[in-house]
Order: sequence, then structure tokens, then C-alpha cells
Amino acid sequence: MPSLGVAEPVASGDERVRRRSRTAPPPPGPVARTRQLLRYGLAMLFAWLAVRALFRVRVEGRDRLPAGPALLCFNHQSWTDPFVLMATLPWRPRLYFFGPKESDMSKGARNRVMSWTGTAIPFRPTKDDLIEATRKVERVFEQGGVVAIAGEGRIHAGERELFPLDEGAAFFALRSRVPLVPVAINGTSWLAFGRTIRVRVGEPIPTGGRPNHEAVEALSSRAWTALHELVNDYPDPVPPAPGSRWYRFTETFNEWPAGGREAARPPAAAAVPEPASTGTEPAPDGPASGGPESSG
Repeated sequence: MPSLGVAEPVASGDERVRRRSRTAPPPPGPVARTRQLLRYGLAMLFAWLAVRALFRVRVEGRDRLPAGPALLCFNHQSWTDPFVLMATLPWRPRLYFFGPKESDMSKGARNRVMSWTGTAIPFRPTKDDLIEATRKVERVFEQGGVVAIAGEGRIHAGERELFPLDEGAAFFALRSRVPLVPVAINGTSWLAFGRTIRVRVGEPIPTGGRPNHEAVEALSSRAWTALHELVNDYPDPVPPAPGSRWYRFTETFNEWPAGGREAARPPAAAAVPEPASTGTEPAPDGPASGGPESSG
């Protein structure tokens, strides 16, 4: 997950208002808002139908979801994970995903679909764009929405393990003073028709105080522990035969690092890891933040 590095001077309240007024797009008109709501509804309905047509879905702890704005921190094993969340989470508050790391959302079928649905908050991993991405996330919360983030900032292999969490999820939650909710997705590492996919919602973690380095680190560690407890009882499924239909379907949009799937398997964790960080305090207007490598 990229970091901003050097912290910026803290701006006054009036200066922050002026900055946001320069960068914020004009509010959409009635026609645009209706179109956005229609596309969002169609996308959520499609995900609900498609996921349930292909898999058995089990949701645990859905009653723990806050009724208002919240940050959902989920583990990321497959390009299908965002679709699973869209199929299992409430339609209201409105759901957004932080990511992907893309400079042009008009290129590639996946990016065009995400842009069309309006559920993505894309960003480029540069200092200026991360500051603007932070403001986009804040606007979602101000409008009563929910933001879901792949907390590890990358895809991984292995149902019971996690990489250390990037700082972005904790920073956003602390900055906007919204609860951070761990959400575990299991059963997507290898897909097969009729296979059970489990979504388990953990207890919301309250936030407060300034999003300085110590607070971000502490919340990231607490979120990792909570998320790991939610996933660590799920067995790795039997992979489909190489070259088979479900093998190809599983790997269609997965973006593995050099070395492939095995290189993306986290080591078995004996203790809570330190959050991924460069050791610098997040800047006042932007996080050392990350999103899913592949978000649907």
C-alpha cells in the first residue's frame, strides 16, 4: 500500500473548506441521481441473483452491521469478493468499494462495469490523488453511505490466513469517526458450483481521537485480530482440476503477484503482525491507504 510519506502542515478549518469546494464536483441533477440509483439497484440485484444461482450462501452476524455510516474491512481471496458482499449486505446504507488502483476506469471491461455501477472509489497511488480519494471517502460517509475496503490491500491465497492490514482502513475510520467492522469472506479461494460461501460479520470497533500514527497502528492491529478470529476456522477447499471450467472461472480476473498463487499465501501467523507502514505518520489530508488489487 503506498504511503504519503511526509506529513503536510495542518490547514485551518476555513482553508480546508476552500480546498474541498475547489475539488468537489457539482452535485448531480435529478436525472443523474435517478440514473445512479437505478444502476446501483440493478447492480445489487444482479449480484444477488448471480451469487445465489451459483453458490450456497451463509451470512452470520448481519445484525451487527451499523444502521448508519461505517467502514467494512474484509479479507480478499478472489475477484468475486465484492460481488459476494453486494449479494449479502443490505442495499441501504448505500455500499461503495475503495479501489481499484487505476488511473483510467474507462479501460478494461471490469473497470467499465465498476464505473457504470457507481460503487467504486478508484484512486491512483500518488500523493495528490490519495488526498482527493480521502475526500471522496469522507463525502460517502457524510451522505450516510458505507465504504468496504480489502484491508490487506492485495489478494491472497488461503482461507484461514491474512497479510498484515494496510493503514488505509484504520485511517479512514478514525478520520471520519465511523465504526470499523471486520467482515470475513470464506469459500472464494476456489470456486465450484453449489459450494458454500460464508460471510461472517464481526463486532463493530468504535473509533475516536486523532488519526495519528499510534492510533492508526493500534486500530489496524485490533482489526487484524478480529478479522483473523473470523476466518481461522474455515478449511481450504479442494481446488478444481487444472484447466477445468471452474479452475478457469476462479482465476479469470485474479491478479496474482510474481510467483503466482503460492507466492500470495500469507505465512501462518503466531502473533498479531505490525500493520503495513513506512513508519511515517499519515498526513492530515490523506492516508497511507490501499484498496483491492482486483475488486470485481
